[in-house]
Amino acid sequence: MSNKVFMPGCSLPSYSPEGVASIAKYLKEVYPDMGAVQKCCGKPTSAIGQTELFKERYGQLQADFDKLAAQEVIVACQSCYAVIKKSGGNQKPVSLWKLLPQIGLPAELIGKAKNSDVVFTIHDSCSTRYESELQAGIRWILTELGYQIAEPEYTKENTRCCGFGGMVVPANPDVAKRVIQRRVEEFKTGHVVVYCSACRASMMGVGTKAWHILDLMFGPVVMNGDEPPVNVLASPVKSWFNRYKAKSGLIKCMSVD
Repeated sequence: MSNKVFMPGCSLPSYSPEGVASIAKYLKEVYPDMGAVQKCCGKPTSAIGQTELFKERYGQLQADFDKLAAQEVIVACQSCYAVIKKSGGNQKPVSLWKLLPQIGLPAELIGKAKNSDVVFTIHDSCSTRYESELQAGIRWILTELGYQIAEPEYTKENTRCCGFGGMVVPANPDVAKRVIQRRVEEFKTGHVVVYCSACRASMMGVGTKAWHILDLMFGPVVMNGDEPPVNVLASPVKSWFNRYKAKSGLIKCMSVD
């Protein structure tokens, strides 16, 4: 039993099981009794008005939290953070991006990118619009890594949607494409950093070079001319396989004494 559990969400495990494993391993070192849950929070069903199905799915997640006697849920997904926060349950959601400035980064990551010639434009997710501590945490991480950063015209509380929110992509893909195209045209640099895998997939879909912040933390130092990881979320088969790999990795990580 643990009063803390780590929940990576859905899109991040689908994109990068390696990133999930790396950050879970570090959190486990900081919190040896930490558990983990990899399950959907139900946000997509809520977004399309399937209220009863959402209640059912969130109830399954709540049962997992209760089984682990969780008091705090460390979440890497902004949608999960918002859903758990509004649930009225016994668990307090803690954003990974707020937490890392408090516990620090692994020592080997400090200054790793100080010689990078890349300037990353930061894209803030819609759901973090009023989460100033979370936004500050992302910028702290990038600074600790040593990357140069730039802010687009619409940033933080004035950020603009990546085109993925509200289930627009399946409902009206043409509108979604126009929304993301408008967003990327505002960026001041050719390299973008996000902290939502769905945002990254949207940007990659229109040819924008985008990295998830975990790529920068645990992947190679990015230099001008480097290509970002492939857009795995464009393939449902690869995405589901990655999610399976991520869950297996979490089980292995949590079983380490």
